[in-house]
Amino acid sequence: MNDILNQLDEVLTARKDAAPDSSYVAGLYHKGLDAILKKVGEEAVETVMAAKDGDAEHLVYEVADLWFHTMVLLASQGLSSRQVLDELARRFGLSGLEEKARRQQNG
Repeated sequence: MNDILNQLDEVLTARKDAAPDSSYVAGLYHKGLDAILKKVGEEAVETVMAAKDGDAEHLVYEVADLWFHTMVLLASQGLSSRQVLDELARRFGLSGLEEKARRQQNG
């Protein structure tokens, strides 16, 4: 599963330097952070609506769009899915309450 995320990270990073008219992602990067954030927000709303409708296939489709655009956001900030996976691994085995308490102590 990590292979597809790694491959996507590489493509998204490469598209940052591509001509805006060469791909959807390159065009989105060219439009700037606000355009990327708008897409993430739109996809989040569409994901919520798909879940509310109870259509599993549509929900998977919308979550894929949300993950994709979130990965575009990460790449635009010089981050990768690996960093998110590492954070999830760090939290694994902790209760949500324990993890929240740790964050409050450190921040």
